[in-house]
Amino acid sequence: MKKFLLSGLLIIFLLPLAACSTNSDRTTNTNQVKPLITGAIPDQDPEKLQRQYTKLAAYLQKELGVPVEYKPVTDYTAAVTAFKVGDLDLVWFGGLTGVQARLQVPGAEAIAQRDVDEKFHSVFIVNKKTKLKPFKDIADLKQLKGYTFTFGSESSTSGRLMPQYFLEQAGVKLTDFKGQPGFSGDHDKTIKLVEAGTYDVGAVNEKVWLKRVDAKEVDLNRVEVLWRTPPYYDYHWVINPQVKQRYGEDFTKKIQNAFFKLDPKEPEQKEILELLQASKFIPTKNENYAQIEKIGRDIGKIK
Repeated sequence: MKKFLLSGLLIIFLLPLAACSTNSDRTTNTNQVKPLITGAIPDQDPEKLQRQYTKLAAYLQKELGVPVEYKPVTDYTAAVTAFKVGDLDLVWFGGLTGVQARLQVPGAEAIAQRDVDEKFHSVFIVNKKTKLKPFKDIADLKQLKGYTFTFGSESSTSGRLMPQYFLEQAGVKLTDFKGQPGFSGDHDKTIKLVEAGTYDVGAVNEKVWLKRVDAKEVDLNRVEVLWRTPPYYDYHWVINPQVKQRYGEDFTKKIQNAFFKLDPKEPEQKEILELLQASKFIPTKNENYAQIEKIGRDIGKIK
């Protein structure tokens, strides 16, 4: 009788330990799944980026069944470098940085873009004190000679590369501006600098401009759009080939499908699309950025 009693007590005592061991094993197994690390070029205010990409990461984690984390970077160059060394798996690049990243990582692919990114635009904004008036003809960019001018980041497609390309098409050289052209670092800063009159004119991502205007964060009594550029390919998601090695050959397709199924009829997904300023995502491919690569080489941003 004592044997049975001791055996029973031993079983009761060991049961919690067994349960703890099982839970511990499950935790260990979960932790063994390496997170998918996402990133993005810091083209806007960091707090705004943190909010939108954290929400996107939560959505992707739910859809893909693996841990997904958003990792902010300090500048455009840092985003390209982090992708190159494998610290970032999936990155929201601009046209130029996407090309720069893919050229340094054989097998990297452009896999998705917003519907607006296949026909993207920059806008040149102007401080109203200059008395310059909005125009539609690219030739009128010659009016900017003798004024102060700022780009966004030096590696920005919409804030530097394409605006400089269109200026050159109109016969305007960087030396034609008053003083050296500025490089603000991001689109939000460019808007504020032109609004304040620190620079007469600046080049900005059209979507960021419209978003700030809609949010009433721009004083339209002081700054307005001077000119809208012709369309070009810009932002897109680029995936590192190490992702396939880690999660399987079909994982790229799973990520694409997760983007393509974002539905504005679903409240949570609608919020993500609105934060990313998209109505939907569509496929893209490396070849779409051939013009960007050529212009990048012409101005020395790609070697």
